Amino acid sequence: MTAILSASELMSELAGPRPPVLLDIRWQLGGPDQRPAYEAGHVPDAVYVDLDRELAGPAGSGGRHPLPEPEAFGAVMRRAGVSAGAPVVVYDGGLGWAAARAWWLLRWTGHAEVRVLDGGLAAWTAAGGAVSADAVSPAEGDFKPTPGGLGLLDADGAAALAREGVLLDARAGERYRGEVEPIDRVGGHIPGAVSAPTTENVGPDGRFLPGAELRARFAGLGVTAAGGGRPVGVYCGSGVSGAHEVLALEVAGVAAALYAGSWSEWSSDPDRPVATGPLPR
Repeated sequence: MTAILSASELMSELAGPRPPVLLDIRWQLGGPDQRPAYEAGHVPDAVYVDLDRELAGPAGSGGRHPLPEPEAFGAVMRRAGVSAGAPVVVYDGGLGWAAARAWWLLRWTGHAEVRVLDGGLAAWTAAGGAVSADAVSPAEGDFKPTPGGLGLLDADGAAALAREGVLLDARAGERYRGEVEPIDRVGGHIPGAVSAPTTENVGPDGRFLPGAELRARFAGLGVTAAGGGRPVGVYCGSGVSGAHEVLALEVAGVAAALYAGSWSEWSSDPDRPVATGPLPR
Protein backbone atom coordinates (compact mmCIF):
# COMPACT_ATOMS: atom_id res chain seq x y z
CA MET A 1 0.00 0.00 0.00
CA THR A 2 1.27 3.47 -0.86
CA ALA A 3 1.69 5.96 1.99
CA ILE A 4 -0.16 8.82 0.29
CA LEU A 5 -3.13 9.21 -2.01
CA SER A 6 -4.56 12.01 -4.11
CA ALA A 7 -7.90 13.73 -3.63
CA SER A 8 -9.30 12.03 -6.73
CA GLU A 9 -8.18 8.63 -5.45
CA LEU A 10 -9.85 9.33 -2.10
CA MET A 11 -13.09 10.29 -3.84
CA SER A 12 -13.08 6.98 -5.71
CA GLU A 13 -12.42 4.99 -2.55
CA LEU A 14 -15.15 6.77 -0.60
CA ALA A 15 -17.60 5.80 -3.33
CA GLY A 16 -16.38 2.21 -3.39
CA PRO A 17 -17.20 -0.93 -1.41
CA ARG A 18 -14.53 -0.36 1.27
CA PRO A 19 -14.46 3.34 2.17
CA PRO A 20 -11.72 4.41 4.56
CA VAL A 21 -12.17 5.91 8.00
CA LEU A 22 -11.31 9.62 7.77
CA LEU A 23 -9.41 11.56 10.43
CA ASP A 24 -9.06 15.36 10.36
CA ILE A 25 -5.80 16.38 12.09
CA ARG A 26 -5.75 20.12 11.44
CA TRP A 27 -3.24 21.83 13.72
CA GLN A 28 -1.07 24.95 13.94
CA LEU A 29 2.15 25.12 15.92
CA GLY A 30 1.49 27.66 18.67
CA GLY A 31 -1.75 28.61 16.95
CA PRO A 32 -5.41 28.45 17.91
CA ASP A 33 -7.39 25.27 18.44
CA GLN A 34 -8.50 23.98 15.04
CA ARG A 35 -11.72 22.32 16.20
CA PRO A 36 -13.80 25.41 15.27
CA ALA A 37 -12.36 25.23 11.75
CA TYR A 38 -13.23 21.53 11.61
CA GLU A 39 -16.79 22.23 12.81
CA ALA A 40 -17.18 24.90 10.15
CA GLY A 41 -16.34 22.44 7.37
CA HIS A 42 -14.57 19.10 6.94
CA VAL A 43 -14.48 16.19 4.54
CA PRO A 44 -17.84 14.44 5.05
CA ASP A 45 -17.69 11.81 7.83
CA ALA A 46 -14.21 12.82 8.97
CA VAL A 47 -13.57 12.75 12.74
CA TYR A 48 -11.48 15.48 14.34
CA VAL A 49 -8.41 14.42 16.34
CA ASP A 50 -6.48 16.96 18.40
CA LEU A 51 -2.72 16.63 17.95
CA ASP A 52 -1.66 18.37 21.17
CA ARG A 53 -4.10 16.52 23.41
CA GLU A 54 -4.57 13.16 21.67
CA LEU A 55 -1.49 12.51 19.54
CA ALA A 56 1.03 13.54 22.20
CA GLY A 57 1.67 13.04 25.88
CA PRO A 58 2.22 15.87 28.36
CA ALA A 59 5.19 18.11 27.52
CA GLY A 60 8.20 17.72 29.78
CA SER A 61 11.68 16.26 29.82
CA GLY A 62 10.70 14.02 26.89
CA GLY A 63 10.06 17.05 24.66
CA ARG A 64 7.16 19.26 23.64
CA HIS A 65 5.24 16.47 21.89
CA PRO A 66 6.32 13.16 23.46
CA LEU A 67 4.54 10.08 22.22
CA PRO A 68 1.21 9.36 23.88
CA GLU A 69 0.84 6.23 25.94
CA PRO A 70 -0.12 3.49 23.46
CA GLU A 71 -3.29 2.53 25.28
CA ALA A 72 -4.44 6.14 25.49
CA PHE A 73 -3.75 6.52 21.77
CA GLY A 74 -5.64 3.31 21.05
CA ALA A 75 -8.67 4.58 22.97
CA VAL A 76 -8.65 7.79 20.90
CA MET A 77 -8.47 5.82 17.67
CA ARG A 78 -11.28 3.47 18.69
CA ARG A 79 -13.51 6.45 19.56
CA ALA A 80 -12.72 7.82 16.12
CA GLY A 81 -13.95 4.58 14.53
CA VAL A 82 -10.57 3.06 13.67
CA SER A 83 -10.48 -0.73 13.36
CA ALA A 84 -7.54 -2.98 12.63
CA GLY A 85 -8.95 -4.38 9.41
CA ALA A 86 -10.28 -1.15 7.89
CA PRO A 87 -8.31 1.44 5.87
CA VAL A 88 -7.67 4.87 7.35
CA VAL A 89 -6.95 8.17 5.59
CA VAL A 90 -5.66 11.16 7.57
CA TYR A 91 -5.48 14.77 6.43
CA ASP A 92 -4.79 18.25 7.76
CA GLY A 93 -5.05 21.78 6.43
CA GLY A 94 -2.41 21.20 3.78
CA LEU A 95 1.00 21.49 5.43
CA GLY A 96 1.05 17.75 6.03
CA TRP A 97 2.95 17.71 9.32
CA ALA A 98 0.01 16.91 11.59
CA ALA A 99 -1.40 14.29 9.24
CA ALA A 100 2.03 12.67 9.06
CA ARG A 101 2.18 12.54 12.87
CA ALA A 102 -1.10 10.58 12.89
CA TRP A 103 0.12 8.37 10.04
CA TRP A 104 3.35 7.62 11.91
CA LEU A 105 1.59 6.82 15.18
CA LEU A 106 -0.86 4.46 13.51
CA ARG A 107 1.90 2.71 11.59
CA TRP A 108 4.14 2.53 14.67
CA THR A 109 1.32 0.96 16.68
CA GLY A 110 0.63 -1.66 14.06
CA HIS A 111 -2.05 -0.37 11.69
CA ALA A 112 -1.18 -1.61 8.21
CA GLU A 113 -3.62 0.41 6.10
CA VAL A 114 -3.16 4.10 6.79
CA ARG A 115 -2.42 6.82 4.22
CA VAL A 116 -2.12 10.60 4.09
CA LEU A 117 -4.23 12.73 1.77
CA ASP A 118 -1.56 14.47 -0.29
CA GLY A 119 -2.10 18.22 -0.03
CA GLY A 120 -4.69 17.89 2.73
CA LEU A 121 -8.04 19.65 2.82
CA ALA A 122 -6.81 22.28 0.36
CA ALA A 123 -6.22 19.59 -2.27
CA TRP A 124 -9.63 18.06 -1.51
CA THR A 125 -11.53 21.30 -2.09
CA ALA A 126 -9.38 22.21 -5.11
CA ALA A 127 -10.46 18.90 -6.68
CA GLY A 128 -14.12 19.77 -6.12
CA GLY A 129 -14.56 17.73 -2.97
CA ALA A 130 -17.52 18.63 -0.79
CA VAL A 131 -17.20 19.77 2.81
CA SER A 132 -19.71 19.28 5.60
CA ALA A 133 -20.42 20.93 8.93
CA ASP A 134 -22.42 17.95 10.17
CA ALA A 135 -21.48 16.36 13.49
CA VAL A 136 -19.87 12.93 13.09
CA SER A 137 -20.51 10.07 15.53
CA PRO A 138 -18.70 6.97 14.27
CA ALA A 139 -19.26 3.45 15.55
CA GLU A 140 -16.59 2.35 18.03
CA GLY A 141 -13.60 0.75 16.35
CA ASP A 142 -11.59 -2.23 17.55
CA PHE A 143 -8.01 -1.03 16.99
CA LYS A 144 -5.56 -2.20 19.65
CA PRO A 145 -2.07 -0.71 19.43
CA THR A 146 1.00 -2.91 19.20
CA PRO A 147 4.05 -0.61 19.19
CA GLY A 148 7.05 -1.45 17.06
CA GLY A 149 5.71 -1.19 13.53
CA LEU A 150 8.17 1.59 12.64
CA GLY A 151 11.63 2.47 13.89
CA LEU A 152 11.81 4.65 16.99
CA LEU A 153 14.93 6.32 18.43
CA ASP A 154 15.72 7.73 21.85
CA ALA A 155 18.42 10.34 22.45
CA ASP A 156 21.25 7.80 22.71
CA GLY A 157 20.01 6.00 19.60
CA ALA A 158 19.89 9.26 17.66
CA ALA A 159 23.47 10.09 18.71
CA ALA A 160 24.66 6.65 17.65
CA LEU A 161 22.86 6.86 14.30
CA ALA A 162 24.45 10.24 13.61
CA ARG A 163 27.83 8.48 13.89
CA GLU A 164 27.01 5.17 12.21
CA GLY A 165 24.29 6.00 9.70
CA VAL A 166 22.47 9.10 8.44
CA LEU A 167 20.55 11.29 10.87
CA LEU A 168 18.48 13.96 9.11
CA ASP A 169 17.45 17.20 10.82
CA ALA A 170 14.07 18.20 9.36
CA ARG A 171 13.98 21.72 10.82
CA ALA A 172 14.62 24.94 8.93
CA GLY A 173 18.27 25.47 8.02
CA GLU A 174 18.70 28.52 10.24
CA ARG A 175 17.64 26.53 13.29
CA TYR A 176 19.99 23.68 12.35
CA ARG A 177 22.88 26.14 12.01
CA GLY A 178 22.03 27.71 15.36
CA GLU A 179 21.42 31.17 13.91
CA VAL A 180 17.98 31.40 15.50
CA GLU A 181 16.09 29.32 18.04
CA PRO A 182 12.58 30.60 18.69
CA ILE A 183 11.39 27.78 20.91
CA ASP A 184 14.03 25.64 22.57
CA ARG A 185 16.75 26.31 25.15
CA VAL A 186 19.62 26.48 22.70
CA GLY A 187 20.12 26.52 18.93
CA GLY A 188 22.15 24.14 16.82
CA HIS A 189 21.94 20.46 15.96
CA ILE A 190 22.89 16.98 17.10
CA PRO A 191 26.57 16.45 16.19
CA GLY A 192 26.79 14.48 12.96
CA ALA A 193 23.23 15.23 11.82
CA VAL A 194 22.63 16.43 8.27
CA SER A 195 20.39 19.41 7.50
CA ALA A 196 17.34 18.30 5.49
CA PRO A 197 14.45 20.77 5.86
CA THR A 198 11.16 18.97 5.40
CA THR A 199 9.80 21.94 3.42
CA GLU A 200 12.03 20.83 0.54
CA ASN A 201 10.11 17.55 0.20
CA VAL A 202 7.03 19.26 -1.24
CA GLY A 203 6.11 21.58 -4.08
CA PRO A 204 4.47 25.01 -3.83
CA ASP A 205 1.05 23.35 -3.47
CA GLY A 206 2.16 21.39 -0.39
CA ARG A 207 2.06 18.06 -2.20
CA PHE A 208 4.97 15.66 -2.11
CA LEU A 209 7.50 15.71 -4.91
CA PRO A 210 7.46 12.59 -7.10
CA GLY A 211 9.23 9.59 -5.64
CA ALA A 212 12.12 9.81 -8.12
CA GLU A 213 12.78 13.44 -7.17
CA LEU A 214 12.68 12.60 -3.48
CA ARG A 215 15.09 9.71 -3.99
CA ALA A 216 17.49 12.07 -5.77
CA ARG A 217 17.16 14.65 -3.01
CA PHE A 218 17.89 12.15 -0.25
CA ALA A 219 20.71 10.53 -2.22
CA GLY A 220 22.38 13.95 -2.25
CA LEU A 221 22.20 13.88 1.54
CA GLY A 222 23.82 10.45 1.79
CA VAL A 223 20.63 8.38 1.91
CA THR A 224 20.16 5.46 -0.45
CA ALA A 225 17.08 3.37 -1.06
CA ALA A 226 16.54 -0.07 0.47
CA GLY A 227 19.28 -2.56 -0.31
CA GLY A 228 22.56 -1.99 1.47
CA GLY A 229 22.23 1.63 2.45
CA ARG A 230 23.20 2.97 5.85
CA PRO A 231 20.42 3.16 8.47
CA VAL A 232 18.46 6.41 8.43
CA GLY A 233 16.84 8.40 11.21
CA VAL A 234 15.02 11.73 11.40
CA TYR A 235 14.42 14.36 14.06
CA CYS A 236 12.91 17.83 14.09
CA GLY A 237 11.81 20.21 16.84
CA SER A 238 9.34 17.97 18.65
CA GLY A 239 8.58 14.93 16.48
CA VAL A 240 5.90 16.43 14.21
CA SER A 241 7.64 17.69 11.06
CA GLY A 242 10.09 14.81 11.51
CA ALA A 243 7.18 12.40 10.93
CA HIS A 244 6.53 14.23 7.68
CA GLU A 245 10.14 13.59 6.63
CA VAL A 246 9.80 9.90 7.53
CA LEU A 247 6.72 9.88 5.27
CA ALA A 248 8.68 11.56 2.46
CA LEU A 249 11.38 8.92 2.82
CA GLU A 250 8.71 6.22 2.62
CA VAL A 251 7.46 7.76 -0.63
CA ALA A 252 11.08 7.61 -1.83
CA GLY A 253 11.34 3.94 -0.88
CA VAL A 254 13.53 4.41 2.20
CA ALA A 255 12.69 3.14 5.69
CA ALA A 256 13.64 5.57 8.46
CA ALA A 257 13.35 5.73 12.24
CA LEU A 258 11.99 8.76 14.10
CA TYR A 259 13.62 10.38 17.12
CA ALA A 260 10.30 11.42 18.65
CA GLY A 261 11.75 13.57 21.44
CA SER A 262 13.75 15.48 18.83
CA TRP A 263 15.52 18.78 19.52
CA SER A 264 13.09 19.78 22.28
CA GLU A 265 14.26 16.77 24.30
CA TRP A 266 17.91 16.80 23.21
CA SER A 267 18.48 20.48 23.94
CA SER A 268 16.78 20.34 27.34
CA ASP A 269 19.78 18.45 28.77
CA PRO A 270 22.80 20.75 29.08
CA ASP A 271 25.11 17.73 29.18
CA ARG A 272 24.26 16.73 25.61
CA PRO A 273 26.62 18.12 22.96
CA VAL A 274 25.42 20.75 20.49
CA ALA A 275 26.93 21.55 17.09
CA THR A 276 26.40 24.77 15.15
CA GLY A 277 27.12 25.98 11.64
CA PRO A 278 26.30 24.50 8.23
CA LEU A 279 28.29 21.27 8.56
CA PRO A 280 27.22 18.12 10.45
CA ARG A 281 30.12 18.44 12.92
